[in-house]
Amino acid sequence: MQWILQEFEDTRKLAKTLDIMNISYTWHKVIPFVGDLIPEPEIPDVDKVILFGSYTLWRYANARNLFPGVFRIEPFVHEKAWHPYLLNGADAWFMSVREIEENLKSSEKLWFLRPVSDSKEEPGKIRSASEIRNLARKVLSLSKEEIPNGSLRHDTKLMLSEPVHILKEWRIWIVRGKVVTYSLYKENEKVIYRYEIDEDALEFAERMASLNTDYAIAYVMDICRTEEGLNLLETNCINAAGFYAADLQNLVSAIEGLNS
Repeated sequence: MQWILQEFEDTRKLAKTLDIMNISYTWHKVIPFVGDLIPEPEIPDVDKVILFGSYTLWRYANARNLFPGVFRIEPFVHEKAWHPYLLNGADAWFMSVREIEENLKSSEKLWFLRPVSDSKEEPGKIRSASEIRNLARKVLSLSKEEIPNGSLRHDTKLMLSEPVHILKEWRIWIVRGKVVTYSLYKENEKVIYRYEIDEDALEFAERMASLNTDYAIAYVMDICRTEEGLNLLETNCINAAGFYAADLQNLVSAIEGLNS
């Protein structure tokens, strides 16, 4: 597999793993808004190329028909197989940025806000209703032409749900429907990166993957434990997700195996 990397802290960790495994890679910068790479990589086989870095690398991969390239995924909230297991999935509100002003009352009520799609326009976080309204007003104050690519737009669909106290959060890496590695990344609101997972949480993650084997060849799933039990938080593009304390050799081996 040809590995093309855009330099970030996480991809530097990936590069160290590739060095250990004697797998070659190249570093590249991405031209903003255009998606071209500097330097332009030489690609002898378009069916054996993987890219890691920012989500915008999908533009380069798609334009050149690279495989596996970048694994794009559908919004997890649209996957009916997972609906019973989503954290607040049944009670979430879905609205565009332009609908915020009309539908969200001006108050200090707290909401967990994130874009529906995995396009990284805005990180998921808890905000007050007034903060969300102010965010929407800033976006709407710009014309469509003034909004940079990769930013919230007037028609960006958002998901708003009631905040829930989360005891633990894990990131799970799934390739070909199988869990290949995992990492704890938060415990009682404290960020903690450890290569560990509760036995029942691993079983839950494996069950979630088995319920939706056609979702994507490879992706990241975040799950959590609340006082009510285990839930699926969200999914992310595996090419642009933080690694935390995952076993990167297991991940690299699984991706290398896609061509076998």
